[in-house]
Amino acid sequence: MPTKTPLLDHLPEDWPGLLSSVKPVPAYRARQVARWVFRHNASEWEAMSDLPEDLRRAWAQRWDLSLPALLDEQVSRDGTRKLLLGLSDGARIEAVLIPRADRATLCVSSQVGCAIGCRFCRTADMGLVRNLTPGEVLGQIRIANRLLAERPFRDGSVDGVESPLLNRVNHIVFMGMGEPLANFDTLVRALKILTAPDGFALSPRRITVSTSGLAGRIRDLGESGIPVNLAVSLSAPTESLRGTLMPINVHHPIRAILDACRTYPLRNRQRITFEYVLLGGVNDSPDQSRQLARLLAPFRSKVNLIPFNPYQGSPFVRPEPERVLRFQSILLEKGVTATIRTTRGEDILGACGQLALDPALPSQKESSNWKTIDCSMPV
Repeated sequence: MPTKTPLLDHLPEDWPGLLSSVKPVPAYRARQVARWVFRHNASEWEAMSDLPEDLRRAWAQRWDLSLPALLDEQVSRDGTRKLLLGLSDGARIEAVLIPRADRATLCVSSQVGCAIGCRFCRTADMGLVRNLTPGEVLGQIRIANRLLAERPFRDGSVDGVESPLLNRVNHIVFMGMGEPLANFDTLVRALKILTAPDGFALSPRRITVSTSGLAGRIRDLGESGIPVNLAVSLSAPTESLRGTLMPINVHHPIRAILDACRTYPLRNRQRITFEYVLLGGVNDSPDQSRQLARLLAPFRSKVNLIPFNPYQGSPFVRPEPERVLRFQSILLEKGVTATIRTTRGEDILGACGQLALDPALPSQKESSNWKTIDCSMPV
């Protein structure tokens, strides 16, 4: 019997040929399957009631539609949901669902663990276990869509107007565990399925890819023809300081990253986001704000300031609010758009950079007790 293969590791445009490899069928059958998977969150062939039973049986033996296992769900007081997901080999990842007015944003992981080693991120302590497959990346969105279909929610009201009912993920941020550009082939395939008319049919404007700054891959992403939003984690205005905070700077220094960003194609009104984690007494001085403003002056960009989210054992502290506001005001005075990210999900360890394997537990490779990722708010 042929090996059972995840169908969502493949592009919807290839599904007619893949399904016909089991039993020849017209192309519209593949479109029926896609509607069940992407519109109705189907994970079992048996659910596809408008398909002939013999086709469903044959395809079920060859093509896998299963979802990651939802092992746990935690709900923050601010409405953020953290989902612990189990993969077929026993690895575990998390996705974070973030409500905000008319947005249901899902923060997805691209790897199990991370090899980048940022000093201000607990996920760095895990190291890299493995890359995710396209189906595993997309499985996080399928799980979230299923939960929202079962339990829609609203994020309060704005100016007395009730927010719309959110029953489906409508924004995606690749800001969870892992470096998306280090799993480039999977990332591009997932993005193609997310934006395909026969896939999730999301606008690229609603998708953000965050990177620690793999310069060559930034160029590759720009050349992929998928005009998603780009967010680059900078977190320092000088090579020496960034090298201390982000060891990847040795191989991908600021100058190389900015050179790559200059080549990134931007649509009208689109900007590159530079993410800057503010660490009290380390990178949050007025002089450093002015250095950052000079660095980014040539770019059509915005700076997303992220006050450090503390965690046990970290040498860093969150800056005082006055220092954060002063840092922002200098950027604004210099003509650089700068926003301050609101911390979400902190009470469930769902905020940016907070999460990693509890040191009291065995490593991911030795145990299934792992339940941690790095997750960020949308930009």
